[in-house]
Amino acid sequence: MKTLVKTFAAAALIAVSTFAMAAEGPGAKATKANINLSTADFALEHYVAITTEGESAGIEQLFANDFNQKIQAIKAQSNSRNEVVKSLKKQKGEKLNCTVSTDIIEESADYMVAKVTLKFEDFTKTDLVTLERVGNDWKVSKSINSYK
Repeated sequence: MKTLVKTFAAAALIAVSTFAMAAEGPGAKATKANINLSTADFALEHYVAITTEGESAGIEQLFANDFNQKIQAIKAQSNSRNEVVKSLKKQKGEKLNCTVSTDIIEESADYMVAKVTLKFEDFTKTDLVTLERVGNDWKVSKSINSYK
């Protein structure tokens, strides 16, 4: 009987904490000053949160100083780190209405290339993201976007 009570109590605590975190919304993490970028997976997850869920914390921390974004469309574009950071800060709290999938294309101890696919109702955006280890953190160093 005691085991059953403990199990229900644990389940209730998990449910309450999950609902509390969900109620905070995407902008709530902005108060945290330092984002954990100690692994490539953490950095990639944070990149996806910033670009698709309107996350604003750690934007400047995530991108390498020499970050460059290329957009392959009818007219090719190139954006600097400052342009991308400024644009993403304006999107704070805006969640994209799409399905997101990530695939690791190549990974080593200090380098990762991932494919992030955003499937919208009428088109698909593919983002090839390059991450590199810089000291103890991982940073996004390059992004190449294409649309179908």
